[in-house]
Amino acid sequence: MPDLTKTSTTDETAAAQDEVVAGSAVSAPASTGKPRSLWGDAWRELRRNPLFVISAVLILVLLMVAAFPGLFTDVDPDTGDQAKHFLGKPELSHFFQADWFGYDRTGRSIYARVVHGARNSIIVGVGVTLLVTLFGGLCGMLAGYFGGFWDSLISRLIDVFFGIPFLLGAMVVLNSFTDRSVWVVMGALAFLGWTQIARVMRGAVITTKHADYVVAARALGAGTKRILFRHVLPNAIAPVIVVATISLGTYIVAESTLSYLGLGLADDAISWGGDISTATQDIRNNPHTLFFPAGMLSITVLAFIMMGDAVREALDPKLR
Repeated sequence: MPDLTKTSTTDETAAAQDEVVAGSAVSAPASTGKPRSLWGDAWRELRRNPLFVISAVLILVLLMVAAFPGLFTDVDPDTGDQAKHFLGKPELSHFFQADWFGYDRTGRSIYARVVHGARNSIIVGVGVTLLVTLFGGLCGMLAGYFGGFWDSLISRLIDVFFGIPFLLGAMVVLNSFTDRSVWVVMGALAFLGWTQIARVMRGAVITTKHADYVVAARALGAGTKRILFRHVLPNAIAPVIVVATISLGTYIVAESTLSYLGLGLADDAISWGGDISTATQDIRNNPHTLFFPAGMLSITVLAFIMMGDAVREALDPKLR
């Protein structure tokens, strides 16, 4: 005959344990925070990174100078006075005035030319970066996702363009134009510079398209367009952003190099590379004419490289 006392005691103990578990579940604070995404974590890391803060401030100032040069100087950068060349040493007593950086060999204000030269250099850098990111990213995404014929075709095309030296190819292309405007220089650099972005995007898409969430979306009947732009692209774009940010400074250097060689922007356009070329003719007597445009070019490129490194560290959990 079963022991009713023991059974009753066991039932009471089990009931008490259930009450404890239930009480613990009620008293335990529910998680009210939403899970953070990759971009949310990256933004938190960027805000804490001094490298990102410094580079962001520099880039913001440079963009302001490029967009609104009239706020920084009211001097015509193309007007020169030959008599000022002999008095053209930098003068700190006139801060943010026409003669603060001195004058070049034709009597033009170096400060005014540095300010106005930022526009063309930054427009070319940003424009080329947008073009190569859009075109190269699209080619890489198609090659990585569809594979087969498209992958072979685009990969061989990438190999062909990689075999062309970047600056030499740009010189050959630009030499065939008599009127080298900003758009012509942007097109020439983008025509030869899209391959790196395409390779990075292709590799990222190949890795992403085999992820479980992509396989699940395909099994549930999602179309190719939805899978590409809702699942693959948002999770494969991070390395492309890093490469594009760092490459932006490279394109600014490329434009300045071509302008220095006389194959970049037209002679009447204001460019840091063109001013550096002019300064080399008088560098022994007036080295300051070279220092300021070259210094601004270096600061601009350094700012974008610092930004790219900070973004790379934020988007790659292995580097945190």
